[in-house]
Order: sequence, then C-alpha cells, then structure tokens
Amino acid sequence: MTEPKQCEMYIDGRFTHDGVMQWIDVVNPSTERVVARAPDAGQDAIDAAVDAARRAFKSWRRVNPFERSRLLHAIADCIESDEREIALAITTEMGKPLAEARGEARKLAKAFHYYAEEAVRIFGQTIPNEEDGFVSFVEKEPVGVVAAIAPWNYPVELIGWKLAASLAAGCTIVVKPSEYTPSSAQAVFRCVHRAGVPAGVANLVMGARETGRRLVGHPAIDKVAFTGSGAAGEDIYKTVRGITGLSLELGGSCPLIVTAHADIELAVAGTLRRAFRNAGQICISINRAYVQEAVYGEFIERLAEEAKRLVVADGIANERADVGPMATQAGLQKVLRHVDDARTRGARILCGGGRPEALGSTAQGLFYAPTVIADCQPDALVMHEETFGPVVGIAPFKTLDEAIDAANGTPAGLAAYAYTESIKESFVLSRELDFGNVAINNVDAGIMNAPYGGRKQSGTGYEHGREGLEGYLHLKHVRLRHGV
Repeated sequence: MTEPKQCEMYIDGRFTHDGVMQWIDVVNPSTERVVARAPDAGQDAIDAAVDAARRAFKSWRRVNPFERSRLLHAIADCIESDEREIALAITTEMGKPLAEARGEARKLAKAFHYYAEEAVRIFGQTIPNEEDGFVSFVEKEPVGVVAAIAPWNYPVELIGWKLAASLAAGCTIVVKPSEYTPSSAQAVFRCVHRAGVPAGVANLVMGARETGRRLVGHPAIDKVAFTGSGAAGEDIYKTVRGITGLSLELGGSCPLIVTAHADIELAVAGTLRRAFRNAGQICISINRAYVQEAVYGEFIERLAEEAKRLVVADGIANERADVGPMATQAGLQKVLRHVDDARTRGARILCGGGRPEALGSTAQGLFYAPTVIADCQPDALVMHEETFGPVVGIAPFKTLDEAIDAANGTPAGLAAYAYTESIKESFVLSRELDFGNVAINNVDAGIMNAPYGGRKQSGTGYEHGREGLEGYLHLKHVRLRHGV
C-alpha cells in the first residue's frame, strides 16, 4: 500500500508546509483508507498568506486587465492539460465517479476562460451634471483581499468560481478548501503557479473549521466568499470583522414539480440525473418532488425502475460507475436518518433504502443505493430538510397552487425545477417559485454566463456571469471641475 500523499499549502508564490504542527488525515470514502495528510494551518500560516495577498494587491490591482486576462487563460490551459490528474484527486478524496470528476475539471477550465474574457469588459460610466464645467465619472475598482472557503462536493469548480472572478476583478485571494479535499485544491494551485501568476496574488491555506474562522475573521480581509452549509454561513456572519463584504451560497432543499402536462420521459430522465448525480451531494440536487395525481403512478414507477439500473461503485475501480459513495460518515448518517423517518411516517421505499446489494455487506466504503421514496408526508424530513444524499422524496398534488405552496414552504431558495409542456403553466411556475434559479423542462439551473445565487436562507450575492465579477468590485464616483 502506498504512503499517504503529503499536501502543501501555497503562500506567496511557493508550496510549503513550514511550521505545521498538526495534520489532518484525508480518507477515500470508497475504501475508507487514508490517502493523504493535509496541514491544519495555525494563525502564523494564515497571517503569512493574508499578508502576502495584501502586499500583492498594491501592484495586482494596477496590472493591465489584458495581462490579467492572459494569465487567466493560461491557468485554464494548464487545467485542461492536467484534467485527468485533477479528476483522480477529486475521485480519490470525495468519491464521485471519474467521468463526473473529469467533467468538473473541464467546467473549472471554462470558468477561467470565461472570466479571462470578462476581465477586459469592466466598464465605468459618465454622468451629466447640472452645472456647466463639471463632469462625473464612475470607476469600478477591486474590493481588496478576498477570503474564499469552498466545500468538498465540488472541490475544484467552487474554488474556480471565486478564484477566477476575483483575479479578473483585480483582487488578491486566500483560498481554504475543505479539509476533506485538499489534494484537488493543491492540483489547481499547481496550475496557478505554472501559469506565472505573481507571488502573493493567489494563496492556498489548508485546515479544518478553526482555520476557516481565523481566515474570515482576519482584520486584513475585505471580502468573504463562501459556499457551504447554512450553519457555517451563520457562523461566518458572526466571525467577520467590522463591515466585511459577504457572498454566501448556502444550499437548500430543492423541489421539483411535475404537472399532468409534462413529458414524463423527460421528467424521469432529468430527475434521475439531478437527484442522484454526485450521490445527491449537490446544493441544487432535487431533494423533493411534487407530481400531479394524473401522472403520479407512472412517474414514480418509471423513476424507480431507472434508479435501480444505476451502477454504484468505486469511481476509480470502475470508471463506468454512475454513483459513487457518500463523501463523509456524517453525510451517510443523515441519509439514514431521513430515510428511516420517512418509513416511520408511512412512506413507501420503491428502491434503495440501504447499502447497494451488488456490493455485499462486507465491502468497505460509504455507499448508499439510489433511493426513491413515494407517498411522503409534508412533515417528513426529506420533504423540508436538505438530505444531501442519493434520496428523493415524492408526494402527489391536485392543483398547481398547492404544489407551488409546498415548493415554497421551506426556508431554502436556491433552485427549483418543473416539467410541463403548458406555456401558461411555465410562466406561472417561473413567476411564483421563490428561488434564485428556476429550470423548466431541464435540470441545469446554473450556466456560467448567467447569475447564480439563492434567496431566503440559501444565501446572498451571486456567482457566475457578469454579476459574479461585480461582487469583487466597488464603485468610485469622481466629480471633476474642468471649467469648460
């Protein structure tokens, strides 16, 4: 058996683990073996990274945007050449099938290419004055030093959204990945280094929750960008110093509505993908579904049949796997609790509901079979809490208003989905669903060139699109008396 990989942080232009006293074991959830050890950074490392970013900001903010664009394209090129290496790190650390991990690496490269182009499109404006002899113009300037914290479920893509947009805007950044996925983050920063980004502009520290608290609470941080749980987001609100800018994407319990006018084949295929992809460990995963009575029986039967065909396996041992393991033991325990709760409330488990039979009872790994639960009561945990696992709860409805009320009836507001071939229903759903992202007759709620963000308890601020870049800029009004 090979020795666990030793991860390194990236501070002020060099990889290092100098002064690290504590280390964190990284476990492959498919084998439950330690595959890496990562530094648990103390205050000295955080201070060094933030100080480097603060020094670098003085010059990076003035770098010609076309040069920033060139460097971002160069990072993307490196990511594309390292796609398989990055994907292997993702799959080894958090378990998603290798094909999905490679897709994540490709989307990471696209994010850098996209923001490379946006870097040269940061425009100001001129504003007329009441008095002759004056002109007002508005400039956009980078906010400063950013602290970015990314989760384990999309360990490189969610770093990339923050890293690419902030560098394009002229900010400098300190990134802390999840303690569960440090190797994949390090692989990304190797691309940053090879691309020639100046020292201190982009920094990587590693550690657990206390490291994150120290980073976001550092007095020299100007903005915090975070993706993670609602509880962690609330903790950040309490930890930041003074008036610090925040963008928070906190996930949610995403609903699906299938009306009697839906194309059931499309609806089943979409649900299969968005409920079970990445073992359901996606902020925009379909957690709960509401299906009109006229098509309810057909929908649940066909969905359960297709879910049974999904291949659950170690994504490296079997590169054709559809679903990998749960990433953490805590996540698996939450899934067990939600499924048991639904059972006790009289719901029917149509498929899954336990360990995949094909793997046997003695095999290692945090695997859970794709699970379809029918006839769920409104108070079932799966219908109002984010399960974050390969489980979808389903309930019938009579009227569209009833389904919309149920969909809107949780504190979450990130994404919602619907299937209907009725134009009228499409417009009613798009207007009435109280979510930051609504996808109708598809399950891709986020695209790179459109704003992506939540409402209510699902967060504040936006990533993707022009709005994702604007979050790292602030405005300056200059009023000039020229006397003409």
